[in-house]
Parts: sequence; C-alpha cells; structure tokens
Amino acid sequence: MTTLAHKVRAWVRALRHQQLEAFPVAVRGIRPSRASLMISTMAGSSHRIKLGPLVAAIDQGTSSTRFLVFNSKTAELLSHHQVEIKQSFPKEGWVEEDPKEILQSVYECMERTCEKLTQLNIDISNIKAIGVTNQRETTLVWDKETGEPLYNAIVWLDLRTQSTVESLINKTPGKNKNHLKHKTGLPISTYFSAVKLRWLMDNVEEVHKAVVSHRAMFGTIDSWLIWCLTGGKSSGVHCTDVTNASRTMLFNIHTMDWDPELCKYFGIPMEILPRVRSSSEIYGLMKSGALSGIPISGCLGDQSAALVGQMCFQDGQAKNTYGTGCFLLRNTGPKPVMSDHGLLTTVAYKLGRDKPPCYALEGSVAIAGAVVRWLQDNLGIIGSSKELEKLAASVGTSYGCYFVPAFSGLYAPYWEPSARGVICGLTQFTNKSHLAFAALEAVCFQTREILDAMNQDSGIPLTQLQVDGGMTSNRLLMQLQADILCIPVVKPSMPETTALGAAMAAGAAEGVSVWSLNPDDLSEVTSEKFDPQINTEESEFRYARWKKAVQKSMNWETTELPFNGNGESSIFSSVPLGFYIMGSMLMLIGANYIAGHK
Repeated sequence: MTTLAHKVRAWVRALRHQQLEAFPVAVRGIRPSRASLMISTMAGSSHRIKLGPLVAAIDQGTSSTRFLVFNSKTAELLSHHQVEIKQSFPKEGWVEEDPKEILQSVYECMERTCEKLTQLNIDISNIKAIGVTNQRETTLVWDKETGEPLYNAIVWLDLRTQSTVESLINKTPGKNKNHLKHKTGLPISTYFSAVKLRWLMDNVEEVHKAVVSHRAMFGTIDSWLIWCLTGGKSSGVHCTDVTNASRTMLFNIHTMDWDPELCKYFGIPMEILPRVRSSSEIYGLMKSGALSGIPISGCLGDQSAALVGQMCFQDGQAKNTYGTGCFLLRNTGPKPVMSDHGLLTTVAYKLGRDKPPCYALEGSVAIAGAVVRWLQDNLGIIGSSKELEKLAASVGTSYGCYFVPAFSGLYAPYWEPSARGVICGLTQFTNKSHLAFAALEAVCFQTREILDAMNQDSGIPLTQLQVDGGMTSNRLLMQLQADILCIPVVKPSMPETTALGAAMAAGAAEGVSVWSLNPDDLSEVTSEKFDPQINTEESEFRYARWKKAVQKSMNWETTELPFNGNGESSIFSSVPLGFYIMGSMLMLIGANYIAGHK
C-alpha cells in the first residue's frame, strides 16, 4: 500500500495543478479505472492517506534550517522545507547567528512542511515523534525568566577566543594543547563551547549579570530549541544529549556527565548547564503549532546523526559528511579510543537511557562547503554552488594551483589556530576555473589528511568511504574524492542522512517505539559508487604538493601589534623594529655631527 499511495499522491498533486496530462494513465502499473477511482475519492473528500507512523526531524545547520518528515517503516522522505540562516561577521574572525532567527526558522519550516503534507493528503496527526539535530559547539546564553537570548549565538567557526586558548595552553605543563584530552577527548581549541561561554561571561555585561543573579541558561543550539519548543520560560525543558555535551570541553566522556574539575578550570558555574540526557528518549512535548502535543524524543549533534543515518552501528564503520565543514567519523564501539594523530575522541550516540554509549574517532575540517560560499559571496566568481562544478569541469585541472582555505585556522589533524588561507602555484595562465577546481580539490585533500590519520590510529585502513551532505550532489567532487583517496566513494541515493539519523533516534525512543533499530529491520539503502580513475602515483604527487601548500599557511597569524593612542599601529610597538629605527637615527645624527666638524 505504501508504494501505491506514493504513486497516487503524485496523481493527486497533478490533478490539483491541472497537469494530469503529464502522467500517462497506465504509468507504473496502476490500472486506469483503479487510479481514476482513487483520485476521485481522495481529491473529492477529506480522507487522508494512511502511511503508517511518521517521524519528523528538525535539522538546524550552520547555513540553514530544515524540517523533514519520514515514513518510519520505509525511511522514505515524504516532505520537507528549508530556510536559509543569515550569518554575521562583526569583526575579523568573528561568526555569529541570531538565536531568535534560528527559532523562527524552525517554526516556519515546521508549518510549511505540514502544509505540504496536507496538500499531499497525508495526515499530519500520524507524526508520532520529532527528533532534533544541530550544528554542534555553537554557543548561546539566554535569560530563563524572560526567555530572551542575552547575545547572539557564537558559531563553532568563530576565532575570537584565540588569545584565551593560547593563554590556557601556555599555562599547562609543557604548553600541551592536549592537557584535558584524557577527560574530554578534545584539544584546547577555539572550536569548542567552553571558551566561547567564558568569553560571553567576561565580555557581555548582560550575560555576567544573569549568571550572578542565577537567571542564565547556557546551551548549544539543541538545548535552545528544545527549551523553547517545550514551553520556554513557562516550564521549558533545559537539556542536551551526550553527543552535544561531549563537544563543550566541560563533559567527561568516561563518567558521561559534566565534570566539576573541568567546570572549575574554565570558571563555569555548573548551575547554568543543561541536564545531560541520552540521544533517544522523550525530553518533553511540543507546546504550540500544528504539532502541539507531539513528543520531542531524539537529539544528536549533526555528525553523530549522520553516523546513525548511515547506519554505521558496527565498530570500524565510518562516514564523511560534506557540509559547511567536513567531518569524518569512525565508530569505535563501547570504549573511547584516544588518537595519536590529531583526531578527536567523541561520543557517537547513546540510543536510550539504559543503553551503553558508543564512541567515535572524528576528523574535523572547518572549511568545506563554506569555501563555495566564499567564492560566491566574497569573490563573486560564481553565482551559485551549481556553477562551481560546471566552472571546474570546464578545465578539469587546477593547473598547479593549490588552495588551503584555512579561514578559521586548521582543525584536524593540525589544530593550528594561527594558520590562514593561502593560494599557491599561481601563474599568468591561472584563471577562475582553475581556482574553482583547486577549491574542490582542497575539500578532498583535507579529507585525505584526516582519513590517513584515522587509518593510522585504527591500524585497519578503510576500503571505501561512505559520504553524505549537501556537497555530495557535486559529482565532480565525488570523483575527485575517490581519485585522491585511491578508494571507492559510496553515496546513498537519499542524501538526507543527518535528518534521518535524528528521526531514527526519535522514533526508536521508549514510549514512542515506531522505528526499529534492529539491523534486520533497517531499510536497505541504495547507493551510487565512484571508483578511482587516476593512478596512485599521480594522486600521491598532487597530495604531496598540497601538503607543501599547507606548510605555507602555518604560523601566519601572530600576536597583533599594540596600537597607539590614535588607534593606529606604532612602528615602535615592535621591539626589534624599534631598536633598528632608533639605531639608524642615532647613526644619522652621528654622521651629521662628524660631517659638521670636518
């Protein structure tokens, strides 16, 4: 019935738009008489198609918000809606988003998706649960009495805490950025939430006052959304899940809870932190809108959600997601594995209150899809992301041009915040098409670096790479990735694996139980495979050139020169330069003095 209903929905939609001629009567095995009867019945009455239990997912990413509805029995995506999110850049290296705009985008996506389902004659009362997946690490603080954010959300890419991070590292024994790794699985970095929260407390008066008066609530985007959707200042649920908590530098991945010593280290009062829950349980009920009363019962950071959506439930299975950044996760089973090659140890998921946690090794790349947006918005060499593939394909090579998009420093495996973007190997022959190709190659080379590190840590090289995310629609990118990795790249036919993972967690929650995560019950995933098409020698040569370019990007950003009273940099603020200039002036004075006495 599910397959037939899917076919008939298309007929009904066509009928409404007077486009029935576009659908041949005998198409896809539906008998004309039966089809006509069903269309007449469905279009002329208030009956709704029954598809079995449905599960929805909120997918709140760095650049957009989406709401998607899946059939829990087939994992079929039935409908969705997407809204772009505006980013602001108040200063160099700063990246912010408006929490109220994010919340409004969620409401808009939910309402519009419900409208689309109704137009398809699908009964929205059949939505049994909602899952949440979100951009991780992005940090905000709000007032629990007014419900108002006290500052913009500081996005995970933000670099304003670089001096704080340098100071913290310099105070550790041996100036070791991995000083907290035994508890957190993470290096001390601008990437994670604790230093962003510390900055808010130190630099935003409203946040400081709210903390002192016990009105402040801290959360990553998942916490903010769940709190607001379950009632906000009127009994909203303040919680997060283990995957998001593990990205804060305040969470102990062994005890699976907030760590008092880590909180003390960063000076964070534990009372402002959300309660840590599993990734699959009922947190609360929707309090408004068309879906009021439906439980929110799944929560996963976006990369963990993609791991679940790709059904990487076995030790050794891995996936790579191409979004704003690029994130390779490898399931390591029930015990955390510490990396010796610059990777993160993170919580992959905990699918139930009484279920054991599962861990993963992660390679994080800051800039992947963001480089496309930079080429479009900052340089203006493309009008849309679709144009990038066409432009790059027109030349089929970077012609020796290498692009290291270290806009936010370098993440894994280097963890070097002082790095900045560089473009190497330019000649008079280089044009925008070569730069477009180099940008795509940069995404692939960065993936190669974290895949190499992961293979070294695990000792068992991956034989193929499962991929997902928005950039996987770029077929040239997928082929380049296979060529540079020298292994096949496998792309699922349904690319919305991040939202699917959140829906699976929500549907499987105790008290909902409409989605089975038993391996025998999981839907078979169809996929497309990209095999390497160049020889290993050429791949290694290009990769070696890339590594050379990466070294050029290192140690670029140094401590800023002090400013004089007029806000301008003083030549005397650099000690060596000051000595040089003063020495030169004394020599000139001495020379003039000697010349005057000859």
